[in-house]
Amino acid sequence: MNTTASDLMKLPGLIGVSPLSSAQTLANPTKLKTLTGFSNSILVDRPEEEQGASFDSLLTSAMDMLRETNDYSNQAAEAELAYAMGVTNSTHELQVAQMKANVSLQYTVAVRNAVMDAYKEIMQLQF
Repeated sequence: MNTTASDLMKLPGLIGVSPLSSAQTLANPTKLKTLTGFSNSILVDRPEEEQGASFDSLLTSAMDMLRETNDYSNQAAEAELAYAMGVTNSTHELQVAQMKANVSLQYTVAVRNAVMDAYKEIMQLQF
């Protein structure tokens, strides 16, 4: 199956995104679209309420990710128990539950590692 860039752009999450058609688009960056509401600098002064809200949303997002990972892990444990007790014979459902838990845990650990690396870098800054 030959998939073109226009086929990929029809995917639900990519609607409205235009693909880079050639190297000339990269040579002329004014043709590239910028995200609406995105500032080019992280040093832009923002109101303190907005800064707190962004940290609050980040923390809430991280806690939701941890809850979701825990839920997947619990579902995998329940599926293992149900299979071991003979309640279900579906190895497919067991494997899917285990893979969801595994992928979710790997993603959570990767995010934690990135945050820890950023924290270590910030701590090494000298003013």
